[in-house]
Amino acid sequence: MRSSLFLLFALNAFLARGADAGSYQLIGKITQPDREFTKATRPLVFLDGTHIPFASQTRADLSGKFKFKDLHADLFTLIVYIPRSGEYARTVEVSRALADSRKRIFVEVIFQPSLASKSYQKVSSSRLSIPDKALRECEKANRKMQNRDAAGAFEHLKKAVEIAPQYVDAWNNLGALAYKSHQFALAETYFREALKHEPDYYPSLVNLGGALLTQGKIQDSLPWNLAALQARPDDALAHSQLGLNYYYMGRMDEAEKYLKQATVLDPGHFSYPQLALADIYIRSGDSASAARMLQQFLDLHPDAGEAPAVRKQIQQLGLK
Repeated sequence: MRSSLFLLFALNAFLARGADAGSYQLIGKITQPDREFTKATRPLVFLDGTHIPFASQTRADLSGKFKFKDLHADLFTLIVYIPRSGEYARTVEVSRALADSRKRIFVEVIFQPSLASKSYQKVSSSRLSIPDKALRECEKANRKMQNRDAAGAFEHLKKAVEIAPQYVDAWNNLGALAYKSHQFALAETYFREALKHEPDYYPSLVNLGGALLTQGKIQDSLPWNLAALQARPDDALAHSQLGLNYYYMGRMDEAEKYLKQATVLDPGHFSYPQLALADIYIRSGDSASAARMLQQFLDLHPDAGEAPAVRKQIQQLGLK
């Protein structure tokens, strides 16, 4: 099971999205083809905010139903873990336009375990050596995150790595918090520290690629984003970040390939791959494909800060 819920995206512009502090509910149902849930296989569901520091978890019932309450508008990574089956992740959006009159957003999750799910069950020797005191500090940090207390969570995570410097989950979560507070260089430092202790630790591997990309370190980020894709070839974030890496390098054919795959794996992904794809198509003179990507973006993210500009661009492209 993935021990860290903090995954990042690459572009600064996405961090500027305004927050709606309304109290929303996310109501979901998980289905697993040809299999029913038992007490031993009830899904564990994680929810991690991408703009507002927030993380929570719950258990689905035997019918696969789950609920998260008191949510702010945001893009969230929803992660479903089913014992002995694996893990599945996708982006869900909570916003005014997608909610009903009672501020409820409904989501159906057809469970499709990732190719690398089995590796989540492997625990490195460094993590097996984490003392209980450090684990308790991380649990306290998680409770702070549930209350959106990023500063309190940060302090507990710092204590955790002071007790156990090999605690890669804590280093990664420190990096995520630093990133979300726009301290990108500090985030890079924390992700690198995690990788010192566990070089193939995927959350920090992909997060480091994103942190470098956000800082404009385009050449430096490429090896990390290539390594992330190699490690998790079915992760939308890895595809999107590598695609953006190539986009900023001007390698548009390669950028298109990976950004398109990101939209296949997770159409509503929080890195907004449709926007970069639209620009690629505009540059190549393919207005129809550009308009199609922009309309897909609007359908998925109607309340995004970029939505007014996207609507205007669609009009300019001649799509009614």
